[in-house]
Amino acid sequence: MNFEERLNADIAEIEEILKRYLPKEEGCAKTVAEAANYSVLAGGKRLRPMLLLECCRLFGGRTELAAPFMAAIEFIHTYSLVHDDLPCMDNDEYRRGRKTTHAVYGEGMAVLAGDALLNLAFETAASAFTLAEKEEELRRAARAMQILSAKSGIGGMIGGQCADTEAEEFPPERVTKELLLYIHENKTAAMIESPMMIGALLAGAPEEKLAALERIGSRIGLAFQIRDDILDLTSSLEELGKQTGSDLKNHKVTYVSLNGMEQSEKDVRRLSEEALLELKGLTEERNEFLERLVEDLITRKK
Repeated sequence: MNFEERLNADIAEIEEILKRYLPKEEGCAKTVAEAANYSVLAGGKRLRPMLLLECCRLFGGRTELAAPFMAAIEFIHTYSLVHDDLPCMDNDEYRRGRKTTHAVYGEGMAVLAGDALLNLAFETAASAFTLAEKEEELRRAARAMQILSAKSGIGGMIGGQCADTEAEEFPPERVTKELLLYIHENKTAAMIESPMMIGALLAGAPEEKLAALERIGSRIGLAFQIRDDILDLTSSLEELGKQTGSDLKNHKVTYVSLNGMEQSEKDVRRLSEEALLELKGLTEERNEFLERLVEDLITRKK
């Protein structure tokens, strides 16, 4: 199976898992369920659940135990996008090539859809406890819940979003490289670190491997975000699936505006090379698909 075939197979598997855990569109909560499902089923790279799946495979884990966490990480990611797009945040009209949730269902329902997806994520992840076949798997699932919570909470993604939101009100000189790295590390990289660590943890990887994957995920996440900043200036709505130039429109200080395009490209290459070098030496048997996936994500055009 070549890379494209394996990629499509993984995406198909993830799509089936997501549909398994999505809410039913019925009763008095039908509209919020529709809005949540609209948000999740809008497509996307399914990067985070794929990283979780492949890191679980890298250490020989049971993918059945990983499935609830694969859905949960995508639900959290999607809720963050729904809220990011709101008029009170980035005020974007397109996401993944179609109208954003608030543009279709209204601002209030989009807020509720995001809230619903966040709660659904932890409800779904908790279902892993019923899939555990032995006490050790129960312990791993409990630790995975802790990682998922921490990386997506105040000490992770939400903390990064907080700093990013406040920085929009700062004069440009107050947005330092250190602040920008904090934002990227927490808003973006934490949600790359999380699935890589969880996938390996569920498979029984030792602590030193989890620490290595946290470092690898950090570098991938930073490179991914810098590439996103570059694409916001160089790509188009048709290529990217969302509006470009939004950072410029919102007068945001980005990695590119702070460091220049040439240095930003160099830093993407450096971070990706460091991540791939450590990833390739992580286990005796390499996961070449995972390595290629990381390369493609960092050099992507959309």
